[in-house]
Amino acid sequence: MDGMNKKMRKTKSSDEVSTKAAGPAEKDATAKRTLDEAAMTPFLREITLVSSGGAFLDGYVLSLIGVALTQITTHMSLTTHCTALIGASGLLGILVGSIVGGYLTDLIGRKKMFVADIIAIALFSALSMTDTTPLLLVIYRFFIGVFVGADYPIATSLITEFTPKHHRAISMGMVSAAWYLGATVAAVVGFALCDVDGGWRLMLGSAIVPCVFLLIGRCKVPESPLWLKSKGRHEEARRVVFRVYGADVILEDEEEEPKHKAGFAEVFSKGYAARIVFLGILTLCQVVPMYAIYTFGPQIMTAFGLGVGKSAILGESVLSLFFLVGSLPAMFWLNSMGRRPLLIRSLFLMAVGLLALGLFPTAPLPVIICAFGLYAFFSGGPGILQWLYPNELFPTEVRATAVGLAIGISRVGTIVATYATPIFLASFGIGPTMLVAAGLVILGLVLSIFMAPETAGKSLEETSSL
Repeated sequence: MDGMNKKMRKTKSSDEVSTKAAGPAEKDATAKRTLDEAAMTPFLREITLVSSGGAFLDGYVLSLIGVALTQITTHMSLTTHCTALIGASGLLGILVGSIVGGYLTDLIGRKKMFVADIIAIALFSALSMTDTTPLLLVIYRFFIGVFVGADYPIATSLITEFTPKHHRAISMGMVSAAWYLGATVAAVVGFALCDVDGGWRLMLGSAIVPCVFLLIGRCKVPESPLWLKSKGRHEEARRVVFRVYGADVILEDEEEEPKHKAGFAEVFSKGYAARIVFLGILTLCQVVPMYAIYTFGPQIMTAFGLGVGKSAILGESVLSLFFLVGSLPAMFWLNSMGRRPLLIRSLFLMAVGLLALGLFPTAPLPVIICAFGLYAFFSGGPGILQWLYPNELFPTEVRATAVGLAIGISRVGTIVATYATPIFLASFGIGPTMLVAAGLVILGLVLSIFMAPETAGKSLEETSSL
């Protein structure tokens, strides 16, 4: 009997050891990852690529108008004020489109808006080619701006909600890089067409080409599973997750009820109000000098003695390359260095470059080029964060609304600056113009020292919580 009991105890002990040894393996075999922990697949990269197309179009259409205006001004006998109005009309459209588009994106979904705005941009680009009047050109540019502005909250929300947390900075960096790539391509196209009779029509209509490619790609992108979940459409969300990530990835807290309501009131509630003010002012300080330089690039290059006509356009294209190249390492620095340290250091170096241009506008050509290069290269980090921060700091229910509002606040400044830049430049010269730009960047730097958060390596649930 004792022998039998010993044998039974031995068998039981062996079974326990066997169970303990098998436990971790079984657990690993059945483990489920959340969206934040998923692998970066080729389809996710494709979503990032076609989502970044809106930023490409923004950089393209808003930069190309600066080159086109060199022909349009003569063709239509435009005054300085009329030229400024055409330049600012697109930015006014972005102000309206980003706010309204962000709200609608949270209300009716990312997918529907994702396709409609590309069709609209192509339509108004085609209308801009017609033998139009200055007033009609202002109207067409306004509506192009509306749909470009609407694309920002749509596309960046999709990228944020599909991308795993460790790839989020790189994916959002693609949006920023796409903007600079669009601006660089615009400078090249403008350079090629600036001596062609009626070349301004081809410049303004050329945006149709990328629109066609983007439309084809965007039709394949599904609705955001996080947005579906926020609307209580859990079964649809699960199907999208299975299609995009596979069977080993799940939605976290699938049946959890939304914690926030969609709408502007939620964005300005509790601690979120401080976040939206910070993001709006920071983005304003970062983009106002950049938009002014791009919109009136040839005139600014000429003011610094970097040539006239095609030479000035070539100088602007070189500057665009500095912006583009600077955004590439910033994608990785945002993870390795962190969001906050990179932002503060970048704004400081950007301010140094602009101060050099403002204080020494007649400096030798190598000094001018180095100062422009310093400003443009280190714009990469802040350029990415203007999209990354608002998407990380707000919950799914109001994410697109928050992005739209942050962009909208900043575009109030860009409208004023774009209208005022040629007038201020003509009245006070290039040195004071650059000093005003430096002052804005310094304001953004001071604000960031006191308010910029660190969100690297955190889930969207963590970064958006109060």
